[in-house]
Amino acid sequence: MRNDAGRPVYRQAAAKPSPLPKAALGVAAIAVAAAVALALSGAFGGAGAEGVDKRAEAFGGTGFDSGVAEPEAARTVTLSFAGDCTLGTDENFDRTRNFNATYDSVGDPSCFLANVAPLFREDDITVVNMEGTLTDSTSRLNKKFAFKGPAEYASILPAGDVQVAAFANNHDADYGPQSHDDTIAALEAQGITVASEDKIAYATANGVKVAVVAVYELDDHREREPDVKQYIAAAREEGAELVVVFFHWGNEREYAPDDNQIYMGHMAVDAGADMVVGSHPHVLQGYEKYNGRYIFYSMGNFCYGGHSNPADKDSVVVQKTFTLEGGEVRLDDDIKVVPCSISSSQSRNNYQPTPAEGAELERMLAKWDELNANVQDALAAYEG
Repeated sequence: MRNDAGRPVYRQAAAKPSPLPKAALGVAAIAVAAAVALALSGAFGGAGAEGVDKRAEAFGGTGFDSGVAEPEAARTVTLSFAGDCTLGTDENFDRTRNFNATYDSVGDPSCFLANVAPLFREDDITVVNMEGTLTDSTSRLNKKFAFKGPAEYASILPAGDVQVAAFANNHDADYGPQSHDDTIAALEAQGITVASEDKIAYATANGVKVAVVAVYELDDHREREPDVKQYIAAAREEGAELVVVFFHWGNEREYAPDDNQIYMGHMAVDAGADMVVGSHPHVLQGYEKYNGRYIFYSMGNFCYGGHSNPADKDSVVVQKTFTLEGGEVRLDDDIKVVPCSISSSQSRNNYQPTPAEGAELERMLAKWDELNANVQDALAAYEG
């Protein structure tokens, strides 16, 4: 969806909320999602194929050779990004309302992302932040919050049409090193490609090789610069045509990026990243467009078992269509932002992220403008 004004298009997703424990998506919602997918297909693929057929007929078949190399056809790939997915709980949380109790009562992993799955089906690759462990380990670290769930919870992501999980954050080993390895194994067993500190995630769609680089920035901040540059260079050497850096950074419950986020985001773009997204603040932060590329500083929580009723339930899904021509990523504004809540209930967290609509959508659009103004203020202070 192109926006010639150079801003993301804000829109309401087609899917209607379906309350827990309902698992099946409505026929109408599926039909709308399918119509959007068909529209995208027609915009980026259908007419070109027909044109090739007609040209071949004009020259007496497909064997015609003009002697001039045909320019490479443009290729497109659409990626969706969402924030923190904590598929589990802290052992000290209320056991009647926590994520695990909800999973047990529903008994269907597809329920959790049911309201956003139609949106994710519009894209080619969906990427989320996996914040917490999936393990049987009992070696809890001595920290205020430590999150874990059983390995079977990994099935929630593919059931919601998620393909890639960034897994480099302050909760990726809450139950020791074994819990880190267990989580990766559980995700990969469900077909999820994992981007961790020691592993770049690769996924290919429509002939485009995409790399997702996950970076935990919080401990060392700008000292991670050499690592980020190395990861981006390594991804390019492996043939990645599109590189996204997923940072875990910033300050919790702060609605504007700090200087380290701005520095690292700019540095990643300068080093060759085509897009930068972030998480950790547990609230939304706005975006900027730097040297033609988007930086979304915080997408907030998403399918979040870290709190049974957070005061701020606002979230977003960011969906970007990239076009490659001649081996280069086109700099454009083919991007949309879908405001969401982490819950289909306003009175509690039912762990079912849901696109906003009506008055809630209008409220979130106004808030998003404020968040983007915060980014501009932060940039002015950073550059001043």
